[in-house]
Amino acid sequence: MTGPATGAVIMRALPLLIVFAACAACTQFPELDRTVSPDAEAADYPALVPIEPLLAQADAAQIDAPATTQALSARVAGLRARAAALRGAVVGDADRARLGSAVQ
Repeated sequence: MTGPATGAVIMRALPLLIVFAACAACTQFPELDRTVSPDAEAADYPALVPIEPLLAQADAAQIDAPATTQALSARVAGLRARAAALRGAVVGDADRARLGSAVQ
């Protein structure tokens, strides 16, 4: 969409844009110079460690797919059984008859 209508829209939006820019320019920023404590500034750099032990730990901690699948399947079966039990009637036939006779 080009033409005089586009220019009019831009000219109407320009004052609003200038107001927002002026408000953003007046914003006070938080004091960031003293956010690090003197103890942290005086601390030594962390020690560099070899990567091989870290990789060995990562390999040892991998997920056992068959055991995980079996555990999840058992949990799914339990949840489905629980859902099936919840689908039953909330009020039994005898209670329904007693409640029906009390209402009439």
